[in-house]
Amino acid sequence: MAIAVDIERALHRRRQRLTLFFGVLTALLATTFLVAAGTGAVDIGVGQALSILLGQGGVRLPWAYDPIQESVLLTIRLPRVCMGMVTGAALAASGAALQGLFRNPLADPGLIGVSSGAALAAAATIVLGGVLVAQLPPPLSGYVLPVAAFCGGLATTLIVYRIASRDGRTDIASMLLAGIALNAITAAGIGFLIFLSDDQQLRDVNFWMLGSLGGANWEELAPVAPIILVPTVLLLLLARQLDALLLGESAAFHLGFHVEWIKRWVIVLVALGVGASVALTGIIGFVGLVVPHLVRLMIGPDHRGLLPASILLGAALLTLADLAARTIVLPAELPISILTSLIGGPFFLWLLIRRVGLGVS
Repeated sequence: MAIAVDIERALHRRRQRLTLFFGVLTALLATTFLVAAGTGAVDIGVGQALSILLGQGGVRLPWAYDPIQESVLLTIRLPRVCMGMVTGAALAASGAALQGLFRNPLADPGLIGVSSGAALAAAATIVLGGVLVAQLPPPLSGYVLPVAAFCGGLATTLIVYRIASRDGRTDIASMLLAGIALNAITAAGIGFLIFLSDDQQLRDVNFWMLGSLGGANWEELAPVAPIILVPTVLLLLLARQLDALLLGESAAFHLGFHVEWIKRWVIVLVALGVGASVALTGIIGFVGLVVPHLVRLMIGPDHRGLLPASILLGAALLTLADLAARTIVLPAELPISILTSLIGGPFFLWLLIRRVGLGVS
């Protein structure tokens, strides 16, 4: 009886901690949204931003604003902030799912070739497809690069998955090795395309590969956002299955889970979410590695909490990184991947040091 009471108390304390943790993350995301939407060359206060946003639904608040502030917020800042949140959520959730699938906290969405395949397709479009793109009407020409990047990321992932699959089974170690090999091949292809490019093409390729939310607009975001959000939400439904995989494939199978089905769906959903994200923003590194691990350190490896918390924290952190990228070097803009790599690189090294037992506690 006493043991049951102690267990119930421990569970109650854990639920309280999780509730507090998710409350803090939600507040962080809301604050980040308002600050990022209001900060820039045209200053928009938090109250003014709320007045503009709620005013679209007929709600009147006491903070006054002018038409310029309204136009800047609704047509420039808001799509950019929304793109940052959607992309950060997808990258973080995908990283958490892959770390559960590989049973390795150092796994990253780039391991299965999504980002590198998208980069190769984008570089080929920039360097070799310029003439074709110029002949298309303006509404279509703007979609060529993101569509090519999405198809390239998806194709590379399918190749990796096919190589690692034999007789209806997918070997995780083979998938990891195939992803490393494909990343090397695509890097060579990108290098060759850079060799062929002129100065403007070289600049475009490098800027795209460093990632940016600078081109965000509703026309691009609206059709792609569902392709990013739907796989991200569906990953939440695989939380119990990913928890079972942490015990090992054999244990998960004997618990009644269809292991191959889990692997297949995780790879497909990650490829869709990350491929669409990379197609919109270019390559943004380390978000899928750092965010899930930070959450895991705070609340543990249970994917029922890890996945939604990663979504919230990933959305907030990438939006903050974009805010810094567009304000640190005004009037210019710093590629966002430079900032994420400056944070993620040292964090990754710290993880490696702890993993091999060389670091301090």
